[in-house]
Amino acid sequence: MTARRPWTWAASAAVAVVAAALATSIAQNPNIDHTAILRYQFAPAILSGLATTLSLAAISGTIGLVLGIVLALMRLSPDIVLRSASEVYTWAFRGTPLLVQILFWGNLALLFKRVGLYVPFTDIALVSVNTNSLITPFVASILALGLNEGAYMAEIVRAGIASVDRGQVDAARAFGMTSGLAMRRIVLPQALAVAIPPAVNQFTNLLKATSLVSVIAGGDLLTEAENISSANLHTIELLLVATFWFLAITSLSTFVQHLAERRVAHFLPAGHGR
Repeated sequence: MTARRPWTWAASAAVAVVAAALATSIAQNPNIDHTAILRYQFAPAILSGLATTLSLAAISGTIGLVLGIVLALMRLSPDIVLRSASEVYTWAFRGTPLLVQILFWGNLALLFKRVGLYVPFTDIALVSVNTNSLITPFVASILALGLNEGAYMAEIVRAGIASVDRGQVDAARAFGMTSGLAMRRIVLPQALAVAIPPAVNQFTNLLKATSLVSVIAGGDLLTEAENISSANLHTIELLLVATFWFLAITSLSTFVQHLAERRVAHFLPAGHGR
């Protein structure tokens, strides 16, 4: 075991002191109603918001993963149209704030009163529904988070595939493997090992990003905390309640990330990432 340097001990001690001081400040602050924190920690509305947050993350993460794979394959395609479409998509969704995208989908009815299928170049509707009825705050949140997640997952998947040495594919082809077989047996296992850790990390970021849908009353954890605090004026207490739950679920996600890194490490080539 390597001996710790004096500056490392000093830094650790400083962090511990700051953390203890912060915890003490919160615990002893007379402006914080600690009984309110305990009372609302497991309140039905808070737990309902937590369930919505997890649902938003799970559904949006799935959409983002599928869309990311498709976009990554398009990006690696020799077809210039597919490649350009993927590049424009990732440029647009990564280049604009997620909050703006959430507000756009949440206010889509201001742009289109009704959405549906229309006969081309006419106003004849085959299927038409009121936009506000179709794009509810929850659906708008899913669209914003999922489409945005797809742009980031596309880069993660593409980087995973690109990290595999092309020479391995050429060697596999020389042994008689088809392109598809080489992709399944040679490229994908190694690409998966490279992509899984950042993908799980991206999911952790998605969990935290769900709080942004509170601007359109998406029914998430922060929305429910704000609804309660607006009625009883326990603003800080309800923020601490939400903070506790976000720390809990992101810590669990981080733990899963560490497990994933260990489980897929044996797929990596020797010396990769070292």
